[in-house]
Amino acid sequence: MKLTTSKIFNVEKVHYKGKLYNVTTSSGNVFVNGVLCSNSGGLGTPANERVVAGMIHKSHMGVLFIDEISTLAPATQQDLLTALQEGKYAITGQSERSAGAMVRTEPVPCQFILVAAGNVETVQHMHPALRSRIRGYGYEVFMNETMLDTPENRSKIAVFVAQEVVKDKKIPHFAKDAVDYIIEEARRRANRKGHLSLMFRDLGGLVRAAGDVAVEDRAEFVTKDHIIRAKKIARTLEQQISDKFIERKKEYEVIIVTGKKVGRVNGLAVIGSGINYSGIVLPIEAEVTPGGKESQILATGKLGEIAKEAITNVSAIIKKYFGEDIKESRDIYVQFLQTYEGVEGDSASIAVATTIISALKKVPIKQDYAMTGSLSVRGEVLPIGGVSAKIEAAIAAGIKNVIVPKTNLKDIIVDADQLKSIRIIPVNNITEVLKEVLDWKGKEDILKRIETTNKE
Repeated sequence: MKLTTSKIFNVEKVHYKGKLYNVTTSSGNVFVNGVLCSNSGGLGTPANERVVAGMIHKSHMGVLFIDEISTLAPATQQDLLTALQEGKYAITGQSERSAGAMVRTEPVPCQFILVAAGNVETVQHMHPALRSRIRGYGYEVFMNETMLDTPENRSKIAVFVAQEVVKDKKIPHFAKDAVDYIIEEARRRANRKGHLSLMFRDLGGLVRAAGDVAVEDRAEFVTKDHIIRAKKIARTLEQQISDKFIERKKEYEVIIVTGKKVGRVNGLAVIGSGINYSGIVLPIEAEVTPGGKESQILATGKLGEIAKEAITNVSAIIKKYFGEDIKESRDIYVQFLQTYEGVEGDSASIAVATTIISALKKVPIKQDYAMTGSLSVRGEVLPIGGVSAKIEAAIAAGIKNVIVPKTNLKDIIVDADQLKSIRIIPVNNITEVLKEVLDWKGKEDILKRIETTNKE
């Protein structure tokens, strides 16, 4: 229920001519491109007077790369801006070779190409003048998280695997079935049909973990089995938390996967951010009580802004179907059970609508179902993120049926053996959800009323 972040790379264009000259005179002073530095690194110069160039000067006539640029202090960003604008800057400060005294030279040339990286949300914290300079004289590039799943790009991943093996120097090379499985993992992590993940750092970690398993087995090559075992051992913190969440919630019957219950549904969510997330089962309950002058739908569970807006959208659906029924001083309470980490996003919308209708009309919900999907105010089920991770969480919890938006079918990449244990039901609208997951025996007239309302 979270959305993911991407890297932004900023490039400052500079054209250069000439060379850098660094000459120590007999007096111990230094000439740098014709500028005399009053403090030098000559052998006869005291330690506290030696000049040690920083990165902006070492990058002169080259490239300076700064990752997470917004974490630089505002004063440092201002200094960087001055260096870019003037093309020269004084060498100042204390070095590890000094005796603690501050040194400051005359301005020294420092013309360079700046490449700066940061997450989308952190760019807002950059020094505004520095970012304006980059936008005005360079480029801002939104980096892709995935690439097309083509033979050429699959070959690139195979080359990457070989490079990681060579770089590690301790693990064996990968057999063909192992390389194919790494490519399949890149598909799964892309979370998008027809694409491969570009998050090679995480794939590299899996390559090394699988290699370690093969080393323990004293195998000549890394096989698919080694990778599968490595995935179980080298799980991310989010995956480990998800495992414990499901285990404990089942142990204390917070997650129920059998039988039928009124006003209780198994939603699906993700924890974590970016690509480091894992699916969890999110139980949701609803109860109808006598209310005040005007009926309300109240939700609890540390909800974020998007989640609160989703509840408002669900309210429109409920009023459309049962407006006459709920206007008589009744409140509907919705609880996201034990969501101490909070709830963000709108992918629980169809689960919320289902549990409210169940509580309002006393229609039982089948507990061997779980569901995920956003909901429009007109009752259409919209696509969500993290569908594969959510399905994997349902499988881990022992749930037999999962309802997903039909538009997300193309994004499902789950191991074939795992998919055999579950039935996936794609839906287009909330009526299809209700027909599938609620036990309408004896209350078919309510379902007919909903279907008639949808046709109007």
